[in-house]
Amino acid sequence: MTATEHYTVVSLGALAAELLEQARTQHARRTARTVVSSTSMRATVIALAEGAQLAEHDAPAAATVHVLTGRVRLHTEDREWMLEGGELVQVPPQRHGLDALTDATVLLTVALR
Repeated sequence: MTATEHYTVVSLGALAAELLEQARTQHARRTARTVVSSTSMRATVIALAEGAQLAEHDAPAAATVHVLTGRVRLHTEDREWMLEGGELVQVPPQRHGLDALTDATVLLTVALR
């Protein structure tokens, strides 16, 4: 580890609960916080109040969605995945969106190179 590197332990359960409380008060009904960021990857906790959406967007080169709590629907133009707490899926390499079927939190991990 170099002098400029530091490693922090994050309590995902506590952060997910905090962000979900915030999401319930936001106009978009969602909020997020990046917990790991480096030149090669990024990990972000996203909280979505029931009914909130991440509109369709282009996929990164490689990413996973790990549902921490609740239920979500990951979808592309021709396929969908219903996911619940504890489940992880690779994000398909095409346009996709994410809908909160219940209050939900997910950990999105993206490879940056």
